[in-house]
Amino acid sequence: MNASPLSPAPTQAPAPQGNTLYGGVTNRRVTVRDLAAAKQRGERWSMLTAYDALTAGVFDEAGIPVLLVGDSAGNCHLGYETTVPVTMDQMVMLSAAVVRGTKRAMVVGDMPFGSYQESPGQAMHNAARLMKEAGVGAVKLEGGERSARSIELLVEAGIPVMAHIGLTPQSVHALGGYPVQGRGDEAAHQLLRDAKAVQQAGAFAVVLEAVPAELAGQVTEQLVIPTVGIGAGAGTDAQVLVWTDMAGMTAGRVPKFVKQYANLRAVLGDAAREFAAEVGAGTFPAPEHTFK
Repeated sequence: MNASPLSPAPTQAPAPQGNTLYGGVTNRRVTVRDLAAAKQRGERWSMLTAYDALTAGVFDEAGIPVLLVGDSAGNCHLGYETTVPVTMDQMVMLSAAVVRGTKRAMVVGDMPFGSYQESPGQAMHNAARLMKEAGVGAVKLEGGERSARSIELLVEAGIPVMAHIGLTPQSVHALGGYPVQGRGDEAAHQLLRDAKAVQQAGAFAVVLEAVPAELAGQVTEQLVIPTVGIGAGAGTDAQVLVWTDMAGMTAGRVPKFVKQYANLRAVLGDAAREFAAEVGAGTFPAPEHTFK
């Protein structure tokens, strides 16, 4: 996949544009009501992952309305092969950093593997940690019908929940990898049941991952809550990408659904090589970098 040249990020969010979600109101956080209104207007919106204050601040200034502190940090920042080893303490730390680095974006904290599957009570305890200790505006958890009761309990307690169905990376060992979900009549019907179950339970949005585009479009049409696609075609209400994939930081092959909008890996590599060369040649630090 060819990456586009790196272009400078805007230094501040675009000026408010009426009721549009992207670059809109900047004197408060984006809320679930803003996302629901966007669905009613037919306005598509973007979501990126973020794992630290510095990067989150860049995306916030760019006007991205929703930032997901994904357990994908396990793959792209912590060196794990899957998301499974990520702990609750790690998610609290990363989520708090993103909240501190932003002013406008809704920050959604991922519930890592083992933090909610045991019982709705366990889900409540750990979701409350993300809200209280990290300050997130919402949490995300995987699963459709099987997670409906937990979603219901969290929503009843006042915790906004983003659901996640289709390919659920925390189930990588049970799935035997990362296959496309929802192919075939039975699988498609199950995906639709899962989508309706999380909506009924009170989720304010649902991520559809690695789902055939036609099926994702059908789900989007049948739900009143926004759908967020990743590898689910262009028919969803929103799109999310892992930022290191989007910006060209990921080494090697990236998933089919990824578009790289920059090549930051090459930019950083070139900068590091130039720094090392100047140090070796004795040209850095130069006089203008030296105290007298």
